Amino acid sequence: QLRACGGGLVQPGGSLRLSCTASGFIFTDYALGWFRQAPGKEREGVSCISAVPGMSHYSDAVKGRVTISRDNAKNTVYLQLDSLKPEDTAIYYCTSRRFACPSPMKEDQYAHWGQGTQVTVSS
Repeated sequence: QLRACGGGLVQPGGSLRLSCTASGFIFTDYALGWFRQAPGKEREGVSCISAVPGMSHYSDAVKGRVTISRDNAKNTVYLQLDSLKPEDTAIYYCTSRRFACPSPMKEDQYAHWGQGTQVTVSS
């Protein structure tokens, strides 16, 4: 099970940190990822961090503005969103799969999904 939180309303240029806490599987065996889905658009991969040693990957749309990290002691993955733009508005979903992060990210590569958290970037 994955439970995401941390979304909200933020002005352009602002920041948010999303969190996702996992249960029911061996956290350190799994890569953790974030997808997002904007209104009227397909779900797209944002970022992924592999199981040990925690290598990270980012989509071109967010590279340089987003940082993914994990705390294995807390079974939690974080997504730090900086310099947010209106086009970042979407529901953000956390997800997991065994071990590594394939590139590009595709939905059918991931086994577990959280419920999503809404991020709205607007002035």
